[in-house]
Amino acid sequence: MLKRYILLFATVFFINQCLGQDTIQVKRKLSNQVTEVFTVLKSNVNIRHGSFSALYKNKVPVASGTYGNDKRVGLWRFYNPKGVVLQTYDYSHSRLFYEAPEDSTSHLSYLVDKELKAGDRVIKPIKIGGTFYGYLPYLTLFKLPKDLDFYRNQLTAVVELLVSPGGRLADYKVNFYIGDISAIPFRTINMNLKLPDPAYLMFIPARLNDEPIASTIKIRCVVNGAGHLDFE
Repeated sequence: MLKRYILLFATVFFINQCLGQDTIQVKRKLSNQVTEVFTVLKSNVNIRHGSFSALYKNKVPVASGTYGNDKRVGLWRFYNPKGVVLQTYDYSHSRLFYEAPEDSTSHLSYLVDKELKAGDRVIKPIKIGGTFYGYLPYLTLFKLPKDLDFYRNQLTAVVELLVSPGGRLADYKVNFYIGDISAIPFRTINMNLKLPDPAYLMFIPARLNDEPIASTIKIRCVVNGAGHLDFE
């Protein structure tokens, strides 16, 4: 019995120590319109720990959840800029609870490199983070080269992400068009896959007849004043 009490005390002490670590709040711009607000350990500011939120125009939450020692834990919710829930995901159990259906106004399109037959069942690839916050890093990581600045107001950009059957980002590029986007791109820029957050590399892969399959995600964008990309 004494051993049980000692074990219980040690467990409670450990939990309190983890939850009671001193933290400080950090704010950083993810894009021109989205600010991330989170806490980091006072003893190591590179480790996110505690509550997290991402705010659109400093008002509307587009992501909310919790970090535990720099890992996303528990239930996270992701929203569009109007505050409508797009996705709910449990990081502790790697479980997708909800994914909002996309409509004809979506800035995303999906392709699979296989000829489909009548009766085939296709499920799109899914980015944890939803169709707004989840894809935002691929836009903000891009910076318009100086030699394209002259064409800035004429350009339409399409971010192209190739996702493997294993759910890993295999290719990441930005195609630029002047006029018809069904034509050959005016310029293609291949992006580095060494991304600052490993989470940017991971997806839930597309499925064809319940089997994982490679897919391509295309995001139609515009170039903003800072030379980064915004959803069209």
